[in-house]
Amino acid sequence: MNFTVGFKPLLGDAHSMDNLEKQLICPICLEMFSKPVVILPCQHNLCRKCANDVFQASNPLWQSRGSTAVSSGGRFRCPSCRHEVVLDRHGVYGLQRNLLVENIIDIYKQESSRPLHSKAEQHLMCEEHEDEKINIYCLSCEVPTCSLCKVFGAHKDCEVAPLPTIYKRQKSELSDGIAMLVAGNDRVQAVITQMEEVCQTIEDNSRRQKQLLNQRFEALCAVLEERKGELLQALAREQEEKLQRVRGLIRQYGDHLEASSKLVESAIQSMEEPQMALYLQQAKELINKVGAMSKVELAGRPEPGYESMEQFSVSLEHVAEMLRTIDFQPGAAGDEEDEEVALDAEEGNAGLEEERLDGPEGLH
Repeated sequence: MNFTVGFKPLLGDAHSMDNLEKQLICPICLEMFSKPVVILPCQHNLCRKCANDVFQASNPLWQSRGSTAVSSGGRFRCPSCRHEVVLDRHGVYGLQRNLLVENIIDIYKQESSRPLHSKAEQHLMCEEHEDEKINIYCLSCEVPTCSLCKVFGAHKDCEVAPLPTIYKRQKSELSDGIAMLVAGNDRVQAVITQMEEVCQTIEDNSRRQKQLLNQRFEALCAVLEERKGELLQALAREQEEKLQRVRGLIRQYGDHLEASSKLVESAIQSMEEPQMALYLQQAKELINKVGAMSKVELAGRPEPGYESMEQFSVSLEHVAEMLRTIDFQPGAAGDEEDEEVALDAEEGNAGLEEERLDGPEGLH
């Protein structure tokens, strides 16, 4: 159904009064603030009833005022700026009243004689009956209409109700819906905040586990470096022992060769002596020295394969295979993992001590 609107001029400064009126509208019920008016920490205002509706929707388990149970504080978000409002055990009754706004409302109502939400007095007129105002609501068709439409017109068989009654009812339903929507937004925001905290916790835990993982592999590398140093020292000791033995034999053989060469030189010089008597005086001693020198037994040479160092070769295939099995342990607590790593390190050090005591023979 279409309607026409009739306007009557409004006396006074309508523009200024309209601006003032906009500042006195509650964002929940969309009506002028009703007493008492409470002021939120963010400096926005609400009707106490509207604030309580939003608070109750956001905190359904909160005990109402006057309950015998001890109530605890709750919270909700300002519908204007989304600032979180934290309440004490008194709920919205613990919020401070805004007496200044209440006084302004009183003055506005005294100075203003026009209906709320209108820049001019206006009435919706029935299109079918041009002189009839829209004053009833058809419940069957869910449209506003006039009395003549109910008596003679299209709505004569319909159920109707007074327009102010339906107006107040639907205004209340819309206000409740707004409060529920605001509360739902609060719950969604709480879930988002919780998930953001979960993301931050995931990042913190991941960073901590990365640090622990690096520390444990660094400790493992330190054990490998320590063991490598010990094996290199064992190899160096064996090398030095073999070199000292062979070099000692070289010195022994060299001394024998030098003495033998000098004796040969002396014997050759004696054989060149032309005088027989003089030769015979020295020949017997030289013959004995040459015989003794030829019978000298030198220390045995190193056995075959003495120079080999193959006994110091190390097989790490099984160790490498074991290292490849390193993996995460789901469900293990950080402290328990630290204790397990410490125990493993102690067992590894004990194993290294046993291998160290075994000496080179234990190496493959």
